Amino acid sequence: MTDYAQIERRLTDVLQLSRRPVAIAFRETPPDGVLQLSGSQPSGCSFWRLAAGGQAFYTVPSDHYNCPIGSYTHNIPLPSEREAELTGTLGLMVNIGYIKMEEVPGVPRLPKTPPVTVYAPLSQTPVIPDAILVAGTPAKLMLLHEAATRAAKQVLPLLGRPTCMAIPAALSGGVASSLGCIGNRVYTGIADDQFYTVVSGTDLNAIVRELDTIVSANAQLAEYHQGRRATLATA
Repeated sequence: MTDYAQIERRLTDVLQLSRRPVAIAFRETPPDGVLQLSGSQPSGCSFWRLAAGGQAFYTVPSDHYNCPIGSYTHNIPLPSEREAELTGTLGLMVNIGYIKMEEVPGVPRLPKTPPVTVYAPLSQTPVIPDAILVAGTPAKLMLLHEAATRAAKQVLPLLGRPTCMAIPAALSGGVASSLGCIGNRVYTGIADDQFYTVVSGTDLNAIVRELDTIVSANAQLAEYHQGRRATLATA
C-alpha cells in the first residue's frame, strides 16, 4: 500500500516545496468521510489552492460552473443558461489577442465528465489519486522530470494555457507541466518563480523511487561543471 504521507514529505524535502502537493481523483461517488466543497470558488484551479492549504473535499460538476475554461478541460458541460459564459470568455481571449480560436480543439480534456472530483493534500488523500499536482521552481521540478525520464515514463512537452489542461494531459501517463497562465496565477497566488508539474497517479511511485539517484547525480554534475568553469573560462 502506498504511503502518501511519506511521499509528500519526500517531495517536499527534495524539491524544496513551499506548497503541499495536491492529490486529485475522479470518482463516481464521494469517498466516505469526505465532505463536499463548502461555498463557491471563481475557478477550478482555486480548488488546488484550497487543497494545498490543507483542505480535503470533493466537488460535483456544478461546483465548476463558475470556471467555463476549467469546465471545458474537465469535460463538464455548462447548463444551458450559462453556456454563453464559455463563448464569452473565449471571445474575450480572442479579441484581446490572448488565443486564436483554432487553438481550442487542441486543448487536452478529460475523456468524460467526472461525477465527483476529490481534492486533498497528498498525505491526506482518501483515495488513490489519478493525478498529483506539484508547484515548484524550475530547478527543482527539473529533478522530477529527470526522475520520470529515468523511470522510463512519458514527459510531455511544456504546456502553456490554460494551466488546468495539464491534468488531463498527464492522465495518459508520466508527467505534464505548465508554466502557469495568468488566470491561474491570479486565482491561486502561485509565485512568479514557480510553475506546475502534474504526475500521473499510476506512475508516482516509480518516479519517486528514482529521485535519490537523480539528486545524487545532479550534485556530482554540479561539482564537475563548476570545476570545468573554473578551469576553462578565460574571462
